[in-house]
Amino acid sequence: MARLEPRWESELSDVEFAVQEVPDFDTSGEEGVPLARIVRGSPDAGAATDPEDVAAGPRIVLFRRPLLARAEDEEELSELVFDVVVEELAEILGVDPDIIDPGYGDLE
Repeated sequence: MARLEPRWESELSDVEFAVQEVPDFDTSGEEGVPLARIVRGSPDAGAATDPEDVAAGPRIVLFRRPLLARAEDEEELSELVFDVVVEELAEILGVDPDIIDPGYGDLE
């Protein structure tokens, strides 16, 4: 997040992050086991129960075991997690991942 915050601080302010061991059964699709998912926020979340409760923003849920299974070492895991966060944030904002991180997808 330190790499993204300087440029995207206001956009990230409402985004929550969570880690789940594995995806739910209904999350798996034709493309195999997902690495993350987005839980969309609701503009009126909590309004019925607590008028002072702020609206829930989107949440990026990273799946720990699938990420670990695809990375060979800590450095690769770090880059994979970063790329997944960039992809999910791009999806939330409706832009290409290259807009979020101009170096996205570059091979090192």
